[in-house]
Amino acid sequence: MDYKLIPNDTIINKTAEALKARGVEVFVVNNRVEALAKIKELIPKGESISNGASVTLDEIGYVDYLKSGEHGWNNLHAAVIAEKDPAKQAELRNASLFAQYYLGSVHAIAETGEMVIASASGSQLPSIAFTSRNLIFVAGAQKITPTLDEAIKRLREYVIPLENDRMKDSGAAGTVLSKIYIFENEPAFMGRTVRLILVKEELGF
Repeated sequence: MDYKLIPNDTIINKTAEALKARGVEVFVVNNRVEALAKIKELIPKGESISNGASVTLDEIGYVDYLKSGEHGWNNLHAAVIAEKDPAKQAELRNASLFAQYYLGSVHAIAETGEMVIASASGSQLPSIAFTSRNLIFVAGAQKITPTLDEAIKRLREYVIPLENDRMKDSGAAGTVLSKIYIFENEPAFMGRTVRLILVKEELGF
């Protein structure tokens, strides 16, 4: 399977409907410019936000937008990075788990509606699984696969090697696949809002 291929509109729309049936609100956009504009539209000024490390968020200009300071949001992730005292940083990191909005990406999306997310440390998983009241994922449509099995195969055989190389190129030790989270659905009783901005453009791995 070509893991860089953008699927046709029929497959994208089928996947969007499957996600909606699992409690995920989907916005299909044409490119990274529209993706960033949708994020700005979805998050009210004054809300607390946090995000995980994400090539996709970097590529759409979200990281630069945060650095600009023009957003009007309470950026809890930035506070964690800025704090140099280990004890205070730990406290801020715990507080960031309860940001009203958590932003990130996913590593694969099955046409049947499951989303697959991997993590080496697991630091972003509490926000995704439970603590944040609003989740916004951004993903390039090339991450769509026919089945959940193929989505996990995409993660193991395609994403992890590329991420490992990327981290080594940046001077880090590389990455390991230590935790896999499968987002099956978001039940209504949780009272959370989960959104996916699905971009008809190759983004991330």
